[in-house]
Amino acid sequence: MTAIFSRIKFNTGQVVITVVFALLASIAQLLAPTMVSMMIDCVSDNKEKTIIILAVAIIILSIVACITNIVSTNLVAKLTTRFSADLRKEIFYKVQDFSSTEVDKFGSSSLITRTTTDVTMIQSFLVMLFRLGLLAPMMAVIGLVLSVATTGKLAVVLAIAIPILIIVVAAILTGASRYSVKLRDKIDTINRLFLEALEGVRVIRAFNKQEYEIDRFDKENTETADISRKSFAISGMLLPVVNLLFGLTSVGAMLVGSYMVVHDTLDVSALVAVVQYINIILISIMLFASVVSMFPDAYACMKRIGDVLDTEISITDSRTETPEKTSHGTIEFRDVTFSYPGADAPVLKGISFVSKPGETTAIIGRTGCGKSSIVKLIPRLYDTTFGEVLVDGVNVKNYKLDELRDLVGYVPQKNVLFSGDIADNLNFGNENGGEAEWKEATEIACAAEFVQKKDGVYHSPVAQGGTNFSGGQRQRLAIARAIMKKAEVYIFDDSFSALDMKTDKTLRQNIKENMKDATMIVVAQRVNTIMDATRILVLEDGEITGVGTHKELLRSCKLYREIAEIQLGKEEVQHELESA
Repeated sequence: MTAIFSRIKFNTGQVVITVVFALLASIAQLLAPTMVSMMIDCVSDNKEKTIIILAVAIIILSIVACITNIVSTNLVAKLTTRFSADLRKEIFYKVQDFSSTEVDKFGSSSLITRTTTDVTMIQSFLVMLFRLGLLAPMMAVIGLVLSVATTGKLAVVLAIAIPILIIVVAAILTGASRYSVKLRDKIDTINRLFLEALEGVRVIRAFNKQEYEIDRFDKENTETADISRKSFAISGMLLPVVNLLFGLTSVGAMLVGSYMVVHDTLDVSALVAVVQYINIILISIMLFASVVSMFPDAYACMKRIGDVLDTEISITDSRTETPEKTSHGTIEFRDVTFSYPGADAPVLKGISFVSKPGETTAIIGRTGCGKSSIVKLIPRLYDTTFGEVLVDGVNVKNYKLDELRDLVGYVPQKNVLFSGDIADNLNFGNENGGEAEWKEATEIACAAEFVQKKDGVYHSPVAQGGTNFSGGQRQRLAIARAIMKKAEVYIFDDSFSALDMKTDKTLRQNIKENMKDATMIVVAQRVNTIMDATRILVLEDGEITGVGTHKELLRSCKLYREIAEIQLGKEEVQHELESA
């Protein structure tokens, strides 16, 4: 809770006005029983004019209570909607600063739930808190004061009932709160499974795994329903038990009051007024109990959001000025070792190499050997465990993140396009880009051939995730987006895998001709893609087992030769060795 309320403040003026209007509404509603009592006395004394005046006064008070409640409701709506909007903004801004480590820690489905469902739950609780949580205690206190003032002896019934109510409510809420956090965690799991099923629907159908996924979902859904049932079973006891105590208290008040009326120690009018006050007090307690019953869920949501807001970001800007650069466009790894958080063993061990402007450094190896992990260290998506990564002769940890990432054009392994149009996506690389830049970038990336055929050309719509484009088209648009940046360093993380051989070759030739002064880091699975690289790093189990050109590695690196023979054929490899 501290993490939330230390960042987001309510408008003090609006809160004060809300409290004032809630107080006015309480007073207006609670004066009515006293006036009814006075009307009963006037009936016995035949004071007709006074009865009419009191009736008009009750009507006026009812109108005042109605107006103040409406104003109070509008104020509460403004307060809570502004609060929830600010809270969502805080979470979104915080997540934008997360490194891949923090995102992996929470999971995307959980972060979505915390930003949407959890914030909505907190907003609902705050609405109830400001509306009933303020009004109910005021009505209870004022009603208690007026009931004691009317007849102190009868108020002894409340002295017994209220402590019992408080104890019962506290016990029930304590029991319900045990399940609130568990339920929220289970909802995260449900969301994750559902998201996986949506994203992987083609794979699931291709492997006929619908039943497996249904069983997996049913298991979690059943557990969620069981926890939810237990939570509702406990919290559902609240209103029935409070209603029971409410009825017993009303009966007790009537019995004691009737006894006092019979023995002439209490007027009938006073009994009517006191019984109404007791009813108002008990109703106020019930309303307040309904607010408190929401607290366990709201607290669980606050705690989950607080965990996000309090998360210490592992990758932050350097606190010092960026040192003077000793080179331009140079990437250097110095004995780098890297482990993912919680991993048993490092994924990279002792990686060292240098790549300069105009050079292409390619990285190849078996699946899972750490190729993509290397390039993620350059823009600081992760930080090294040991060793240094230098860009332009400066350790990446000594850069401001914006400054470092401005130097890098990055095409990730999983190509992501954003909803909007083609121009919007291209301008991710250069927000001031115009049609000339779009044309140049798409031509280099071999994307112009299909973009120009679109009805809207650069303003053709892009569906969420780019689903209205093929895999190869998405890949080329992602490459064009990086080219728009005109960076010193370009990282292509297996970014040619969806291209046919001809397009692959043409694209690489375009990059070589038009971006010859940039430093290229290429992660690839295909030997054809990297044959012309200045140097090729061969990775095995996170270590470099070979460095050299294509022909050098055919002679010196057994693993590279095996990969080449599989992809190019033994005869082709043998021919290259002989010609060399």
